Amino acid sequence: MNLRIKKSLLGTALRFWRQPLLALGLLALCLAGGLRAVGQNVSSDLTVHEWGTFTAVAGKDGHAVEWRPVSEPTDLPGFVEHFSTANLKIGLRGTIRMETPVMYFYSPSDASVSVSVAFSKGVITEWYPHAASVQPADPLRYVNLSQLQTDGSITWNDVAVSPNMTGEFPREGTANRYYAARGTSSAPLRVNTTAGEQQEKFLFYRGVSAAPLPLAAEQTSDGKLAVKSLSGAEIPALILFERRGERVGYRLERAPTDETVLDPPELTSSVDALSSSLEGILVNQGLYPDEAQAMVNTWRDSWFEEGSRLIYIVPRRFVDSVLPLTINPAPAKIVRVFVGRLEIVTPATVKTVETALASHDEVTLNKYGRFLEPILQIAREEHAETPRALRTSR
Repeated sequence: MNLRIKKSLLGTALRFWRQPLLALGLLALCLAGGLRAVGQNVSSDLTVHEWGTFTAVAGKDGHAVEWRPVSEPTDLPGFVEHFSTANLKIGLRGTIRMETPVMYFYSPSDASVSVSVAFSKGVITEWYPHAASVQPADPLRYVNLSQLQTDGSITWNDVAVSPNMTGEFPREGTANRYYAARGTSSAPLRVNTTAGEQQEKFLFYRGVSAAPLPLAAEQTSDGKLAVKSLSGAEIPALILFERRGERVGYRLERAPTDETVLDPPELTSSVDALSSSLEGILVNQGLYPDEAQAMVNTWRDSWFEEGSRLIYIVPRRFVDSVLPLTINPAPAKIVRVFVGRLEIVTPATVKTVETALASHDEVTLNKYGRFLEPILQIAREEHAETPRALRTSR
């Protein structure tokens, strides 16, 4: 092939590929520009950590039952905002009480963010600081949340993250679990409202939902607890806890399988030992040590109260699906650690409550407080299934 023919063929090939190559080059430039545009909404200096609790009650089949508290004591300071409907949460029937999620922000310099959280099959009932929007604005009382047409949500706009701010956070009285969550090194926050500026160490919110749990925990005939994962996501840790008076015990499983059977705990341990173990688990999940300590201090008197319960780390994938979170600009890192609390209504609990009811023992009944309704419902189901002759012989 002579030189003239080679040049002709090369020119034809270049003309053939010039347009596709040009198109690919333009596409690459567009993608690069798009990535830069997305990057403009990412704050590389911002880190967000969140923790909270999902509280539920296991029925006889191990799945979470729908329930509503018999009573809802005021356990929050008066400055915390809530729906205007009195005793709202008493009338909301669902499977999950989402309690005290707090969201911490860390940044070396001042920043401004907007935050939005939705709650699958649920509503947000309490919050602080003041939110730009809470939907639905005022839900109906005595509603079964499984019948909700839209998910609830809360949005804060223009939250100022101020690491160098010095100021006093609101406080009413001296004893309230709410204040324990402030014991961290997170940056203070400022939110401007029509009533003036509000300051806090975190964003706080609570709610109620009819969403299913990521696991079930069924009692076996020989007194053990069979725990089964339902979400397909790995459950990082399980703790079976029991308290009878001053005697406490727990079983800790750090690497549970999809189906794990836990023996009942021997009541020979201490709350201090469990608190230390739980703090270590929370740190392993991504919380800072002071955050883990703040979380345990916040809920120590509730998690370790009378009765039996399964305490577990909620899979992150489940948290994100039930409680989708949007922050703008997006932090470089978001850590979300939720502890699940699943009340186990054991035969010992049923017997204690029934005895207390018969003797009008209000002190004992108050130990079970808001869980009395599901405990009594499970007791009625048990009696309905027990042959009459056996009941009368007891």
